[in-house]
Amino acid sequence: MQRVLILLGLVLVVAGLGWPWLRKLPLGRLPGDIHIVRAGFSFHFPIVSCLVVSVLLSLVLWLFRR
Repeated sequence: MQRVLILLGLVLVVAGLGWPWLRKLPLGRLPGDIHIVRAGFSFHFPIVSCLVVSVLLSLVLWLFRR
């Protein structure tokens, strides 16, 4: 459990340092992401972005387990 927490902390630090470049990625604005704007109401659900991130993380974890 300690290794997992340390690794997670390192990943968060790297993501924080790389945020200026990471925010330029189109995640959250891909075709298929749901965004509804009405008077006094806004709803955003990045379903396609979630699927892309899930597939990428699954692939990376699968490669590390090999």
